Amino acid sequence: MKAIGVIGYHHTGKTTLVCALIKELTARGYKVVSIKDIHNEDYHSDTEGKNTWLHTKAGSKAVFAKGLHDTALLFPHSLNLSEMLGYLKADYLIVEGLKDAPIPKFVCAQTTAQLDELMDGTTIGISGLIADNLTSYKGLPVFCLQNKPAELIDTAISRSFEILPLAEAECCSACGKSCHQMAIDIVQGISKRSDCMLDNSPDSTITIDNRNVVIVPFVQKLLRDIILGFVNNLKDIDPQGSIKIEIKC
Repeated sequence: MKAIGVIGYHHTGKTTLVCALIKELTARGYKVVSIKDIHNEDYHSDTEGKNTWLHTKAGSKAVFAKGLHDTALLFPHSLNLSEMLGYLKADYLIVEGLKDAPIPKFVCAQTTAQLDELMDGTTIGISGLIADNLTSYKGLPVFCLQNKPAELIDTAISRSFEILPLAEAECCSACGKSCHQMAIDIVQGISKRSDCMLDNSPDSTITIDNRNVVIVPFVQKLLRDIILGFVNNLKDIDPQGSIKIEIKC
């Protein structure tokens, strides 16, 4: 799944751009999902005292709220991007907010001061209210949705890439950099997505409920050595090729 981020201050056009990306990518035949990061300390997905809230208070780790018109999956805690990805499957993920996520991003702004604060190496384009006054800024294109919707979508498609494994930097150093630095290098043309060592032909993989679990190289090697040590002590077993172990809990 490829990801595209949209960041910016309030009331600069973020949601308008996100909706345009979703609409146009869907029109081109892609399946799209989205994440909205809400920075409001008073916001809660659930309501205290409601039946779903009572389920959570009783100890449920997740609650489906199924209505006649829609369905929501509620968790009693805030999930990070990696955790949310386990529940999403599509061609494209559009993320509104999460400015530190290692994905290519559009920045929406009203002033160049806002751009200077928010732009980094993962920025692939600029949009929002400032598009009324600029056509480019510091070498990056500025897209006015009213005038250049097709160009913006083309840029989103051509500059996006499969989401990186999002491994903790202290746990994975196979490529010599963090996922955020890798994302910057991919956007800047210094690296390729295939340079990521973590999901590039891993030696060991774990799948739980049909979902691949990211394993850092050190743990891959440790798991491989433990299993091979066990298999090598079995009689009449030649541990050549791949070994498949399935555990049902």
